[in-house]
Amino acid sequence: MNEKAADMIPDENTHLLDELQKMLEKQKELVHQGGIIDSERLSAQASRLVGKIVQAGILELSEFKNRREHLQKLYQDLCLAITTECADIAEKLSQVRKGKKIIQIYRKNI
Repeated sequence: MNEKAADMIPDENTHLLDELQKMLEKQKELVHQGGIIDSERLSAQASRLVGKIVQAGILELSEFKNRREHLQKLYQDLCLAITTECADIAEKLSQVRKGKKIIQIYRKNI
């Protein structure tokens, strides 16, 4: 057991994990709404929070095993949402480039 985590007030540990969970859920929601940039801004805050959680060793405590698994699932869902959104953006960008080429060819042939 990590001494820092043991020394922290249990409510403080729970609060940090709750905050991280809210951030991951919000990021996932933003990505689904097309707000990749807003999600990225929130990821900086989440990273700082993860640093605090890791430094304190909170997720190493057996009492938080279920929370750790839930947070891992949320993170995986967020990664999947980002990957899906990036693929969608890449497809749209490809369509725009094709349209631009068609217009350029059309202009040359007029």
